Order: sequence, then structure tokens, then C-alpha cells
Amino acid sequence: MHSTNYHAAITAAEAASLLSSAEDGALLAGGQTLLPTMKARLAAPSDLVDISRAEELRGISITDGAATIGAMTTHAEVAGHAALRSAFPALCDLAGRIGDPAVRHRGTIGGSLANNDPAACYPAAVLGTGAIISTNTRDIAADDYFQGLFATALDAGEVITSITFPIPRAANYQKFAQPASRFALVGVFVAQFAEGVRVAVTGASEEGVFRWTDAETSLSSDFTADAIGGLSVRSQGMISDLHGDGSYRANLVQVLTARAVAAAS
Repeated sequence: MHSTNYHAAITAAEAASLLSSAEDGALLAGGQTLLPTMKARLAAPSDLVDISRAEELRGISITDGAATIGAMTTHAEVAGHAALRSAFPALCDLAGRIGDPAVRHRGTIGGSLANNDPAACYPAAVLGTGAIISTNTRDIAADDYFQGLFATALDAGEVITSITFPIPRAANYQKFAQPASRFALVGVFVAQFAEGVRVAVTGASEEGVFRWTDAETSLSSDFTADAIGGLSVRSQGMISDLHGDGSYRANLVQVLTARAVAAAS
């Protein structure tokens, strides 16, 4: 029987210290991915560092055209935050469609980003807005953070503390959900800023979340669904499984991007 040491940390600094001293430590936030993985014997960390009581990692603030969300803020808290909904409704709508109510009341934004599941919703919002992921040691730009399936720029022992989203002029998230898991078969986040448009896609690529730069170029000149009518996404490198092959997912990227632009407009 595998033995795991349990630790409770109340600050990010304490959590980082405990992780650095562990042989093979893992952070426990909402536990919506880690605990099922451990039950399936796919992970066996020597130490669990529980940060669920780290109040400094919770909360939402909106200042100077940006929304900063603490890493331990749950999906339900993001979805239900009145000031955030007024300033950035697309992000609240995204959070409100993650999983089911049980998942939304336990799962956290920091946990989702640290895990970087290729079909998770939050990575599309982070990359689609060019958000900043802050840790106990540094700030990481979204374009540098995501590095492939379940891979990120986080170093061993590094703890996400907050995420800062620039608030766009207009934005929308369109998700074609896998009905059993409620993960995105394909999800597209579109955000319009004064300097241009960003389009991020989750669930589709074998490389994880990515930016559709051709669509960004067209939409920055003409923010209408018609602007991407002649564009297509290559099926090569797209995920193919029992839910849909690469061509199906590539077509969904174009369809959902058009819907997101129409909804944002």
C-alpha cells in the first residue's frame, strides 16, 4: 500500500517550502484532477501539500482595466462574481460551464492552469486574453506559459498565486462539450482589444491550447464572422478519437470562432 505524507499550508511561501523539501510532492488545491488520478494509481506523490486554507490565494479584484483572480478561487466564485460579470462576462460564462456544480464548487482556476489539461476551458481564456500568471517567484506571460499537453513553464516547487486578465473590449467563449466529461471537444475564446484580436483554441490540438493566428489577423481588420469565412484550420496535428477525428475538430474550430465573434459583436 502506498503511503503519502499530508501537509496543510496557509501561505504560498509555506507551500513552496514544503514542496521543495519533498521527494515527490504535489499541490492539492480543489483535487478534482489529482485525487481521481491517485485513486487510479496513475500518480503516487510522496507528499501532498494542501493549499485549500490559503486565504491569500483567494479573491477577485478589478482595477485599471484588468481582473486579478487568486489561484484558489473556485470556478463557481468566478462565475458568480457580480463585478467581474459586469466587467468581463465572457470569463464568468466560461467558468459557469466547467464540469458540473460539484466540480465548480471545488475546482480552482490555479489548479486548472497548473494541470493544463489539453481540453480544459481556462487555458483558452488565459491565452486568448494574453493574461499574466503570477507565482511565488515571478510573472509568466500566457504566450510563454503553455508548453504542450499537461506541460507548463512552472518550475519544480513553484506555486501559482494569481492570474491577471486584461479586460477586452469584447469577448466570447464557445464550447462544444463532450457530454460525459463536459470537457471541451473544442473550445474557442475570442477577445478584441484596441491593439487587435486574439483567438485561442482548446480541446482540438495534440499540442494543447494554441492561438489561431490567421483568424487573429483577419479579425483585427474586420471583427465580423464573415472575415474568417474563407479561412480553414489544418486537420494535421488535431486530436482524433472516438468523439471526432482531426478533420471534424478542425471544422469545429472555424465554426466556433465564427459563433464567438458573432456573439461578442
